[in-house]
Amino acid sequence: MDSRSKWKATTLLTWLLTTEIAHCLPHLGNEIEAALRNTAIQPARAFQTQYPPSNSESRLLIPESHPVYRVALEQDGHSSEQPFPEFNIDEFIDGLEDLLDEEGNNTTEPAPTATEQSTSTDTGKPHPIQPTTSAKEPENPAPTPTAGSVTNPPQAKPSTTVAQEPVHTSLSPPVAADHPKAMDGQDIFQPVATGPVPANIQSRHDHPVQNQHADTTDPVATNKFYAGLFLGSQTNATFSQPYSLAWSKGGGTLKSWGMGVSHVQPHMLAYGPKNNNIPGNPVQYYINPVGLQHLIFSAAELDQSSIMKIEQPKAFSAHAVIKRSGGSAQQITFPVVQGMGYTTAVYNDLQPLIESGIFFRKVVSAGSPRPGIFKYQVYLEDDTTWLLYATPADGKDPEFKLDSKTNIRGPKGFSGTIQAAKNPAGKSGEKFYDNSCGVYPVSGEVSGSVTGDVGNYALSWTKAGKDVQGTPLIMFALPHHIQSFDRATKGRITDIHLRTTTKGNATAVIGESWTMVEENLPIDMGFAPWSTTHGSIHDLSAAAQHAIIQAAPAELQQNISGQTALNSMYYSGKALSKFATLVYTVNQLGNNVDIAADAFQKLKKSFDLFVQNKQEHPLAYDAVWKGVVSTAGYNGDLNQDFGNTAYNDHHFHYGYFIQAAAIIGSLDPSWLAANKEWVNMLVRDAGNSAANDPHFPFSRSFDWYNGHSWAKGLFESFDGKDQESTSEDTMFAYAIKVWGQTIGDASMEARGNMMLGILGRSLHNYFLMEDDNANQPSNFVANRVTGILFENKVDHTTYFGANLEYVQGIHMLPLMPHTPFTRRKEFVRQEWQAMFAENASTPASKVDGGWKGVLYANLALIDPKSSWEFFAQPNFNYSWIDGGATRTWYMAFAAGLGGA
Repeated sequence: MDSRSKWKATTLLTWLLTTEIAHCLPHLGNEIEAALRNTAIQPARAFQTQYPPSNSESRLLIPESHPVYRVALEQDGHSSEQPFPEFNIDEFIDGLEDLLDEEGNNTTEPAPTATEQSTSTDTGKPHPIQPTTSAKEPENPAPTPTAGSVTNPPQAKPSTTVAQEPVHTSLSPPVAADHPKAMDGQDIFQPVATGPVPANIQSRHDHPVQNQHADTTDPVATNKFYAGLFLGSQTNATFSQPYSLAWSKGGGTLKSWGMGVSHVQPHMLAYGPKNNNIPGNPVQYYINPVGLQHLIFSAAELDQSSIMKIEQPKAFSAHAVIKRSGGSAQQITFPVVQGMGYTTAVYNDLQPLIESGIFFRKVVSAGSPRPGIFKYQVYLEDDTTWLLYATPADGKDPEFKLDSKTNIRGPKGFSGTIQAAKNPAGKSGEKFYDNSCGVYPVSGEVSGSVTGDVGNYALSWTKAGKDVQGTPLIMFALPHHIQSFDRATKGRITDIHLRTTTKGNATAVIGESWTMVEENLPIDMGFAPWSTTHGSIHDLSAAAQHAIIQAAPAELQQNISGQTALNSMYYSGKALSKFATLVYTVNQLGNNVDIAADAFQKLKKSFDLFVQNKQEHPLAYDAVWKGVVSTAGYNGDLNQDFGNTAYNDHHFHYGYFIQAAAIIGSLDPSWLAANKEWVNMLVRDAGNSAANDPHFPFSRSFDWYNGHSWAKGLFESFDGKDQESTSEDTMFAYAIKVWGQTIGDASMEARGNMMLGILGRSLHNYFLMEDDNANQPSNFVANRVTGILFENKVDHTTYFGANLEYVQGIHMLPLMPHTPFTRRKEFVRQEWQAMFAENASTPASKVDGGWKGVLYANLALIDPKSSWEFFAQPNFNYSWIDGGATRTWYMAFAAGLGGA
């Protein structure tokens, strides 16, 4: 048996040893292991070290056979509950019956024909609801300290509002959110604020997840790609794209203490079972193998006394420093940067040991691309080719030696850099890598501006290394970057392509910066329905207005405080957004101020509960990681409120509050003064625009490299960060856009527009899949949505169930003005025909509960008339409306898109 055949056979057998079969059936696993012991190729058992310990998720990974195996979904703070706030339908129906008895007529009568006249006698212009005034601050603004709190540093005064009787003043129509001023070169990253949080937000130093490994006093971006380096065991992979890195930490047969680097090729993916209920029979999920170590950067001196600290954690980078021991100056520093062209290891006084769990087939000394840099061509047993570049500080040839199939050894006392890059492009690729070797990125930043409806944003990097001024960087761009490159950046694209884990192929680009252009930003989008062809639609037909005003009282009379004062920031925020949107719809689109006036006062009072921080689980300022979190998780259960305390889903949760505040402030500008600071605090926590804010990290949730947000916070994760609701991601971008419009923050408004533009492109590329999608595996595309997209796997499911209406619907809600911008008509048409049409597997007409309303509101994007007819039908069943939405808004949404 030749060496190549031995390697293949061993790979197959050792993969089988790590399968679910071996995990669940120990005797069978022992038989396989015994069979391996009896083979003539036992030395290759080193490959078994590439897999996680037995308490980790078991994975069957057989090259080129695409097996089926179980994928576990760790809850990580995610509840099994559906994403609807509390809503007592029986109580609502009782109230509706009382309302009918009082009024003596049917508020759910059919809509009048287009020839019938609206009952409104106004001029058709929007009217503001009368405001309440700000009141004095409470006598005891600071709450009693809770257990575990330590200090309360000097902070700003709390924002307060106390509901009073309306003060009847004459106000101009709220034009800010629906009629933005044209922008000319507006910087999108001006600070929202830089001061401390309001004084009634208590500061705590006892976060349940203590910072043990991130060596910094600056705010830590909890939801970034490098979290695997500082959370828990510190052995989970970090996905810089296209490479994955993970600290070996002495594990496996190789017992390495270095940093492993891997890159997964398409044939190594494992797939889930096919779903025969979806046309095309797509697989349920796909996953990349974890723990593979194509190369390991280590040193002879590293052992069980070695530690790893994370330094300079920023938005696009972090430095992983492996020290020989806690106080030693002997160390290897890894600048880990998104899109880095090489993995770079900066050695200080150690003997390099380059290892491979895949095995070295051949290592060739290939001379010097330039003086002081020494190159090696590395051929591995999986038929991949890597390039190794050494740049010694003393300029001397390190004379690396191949000791064995697993080890390359360098000289003792080595200081300098060693870089590795996978080269799939032959001689052409090698020239590009030779041209940029010796330098490496150490950090990144983003800048951007908006002029009119065109936005430009740039990613740029600070570099270090040898001959920095004369050597260009090489960085990898994702597909959505390539599509939006300006002409100059396109001219620097190379023919080096490496597959990413869940976003198609990355492409190497030469240079220290890229510029991307997003055109046709939705700058005119406000609170009214919006379409790609007609923009913002403020004027509904008389028939639609009449039907809306007839339907609205049934929902305006709901218990606003009962539905918003919940034990969850997520559910409370959704309910506040629901009622704010309802009030706006009646007041501005239905042109009837009076019937929503009482609900508006109750809405402001309900919102004030949170500004006063008197909800069941108040917010606290976490001084450990630096952010504003729910105190629900301080009781020992981090899963409370979807993991908000551990920074899960902050853009989801806080986006609803921000959007509700934008509507309230636009209808009552006098409300803003007392509430602006509190709302801006939420913006700063989830989407801060300043890189030097001492109180919050830059852009906690939105990833300006990946083009979307990550929802997972401080939970150790095998497969990296994840997100399951693209629609709530876009909701946050929309929320800061309209909040910026409302308060006159042009930079925030422009940033929201730019984020929507980027999201529209990235979701089309990676999450919302049309037939021609080239970035997800062809046998997965027919799912239409990714479900939960992780950095390392994609699973067509949700955390609360796998019903099609759940999996597709979580990418629909909330249906808001931004929805038509990010959910393209062709995508919606393909998804509807495949899944929810009458002849599909899950007809929307047969779906029960609140998901039915979600599906029919989504239908308005391609068939607004049918959507309108569904919501305007006589004797409408309100169980079809979830607790975070209203029939009234859905009617306005469908009407605005052309349904009535």
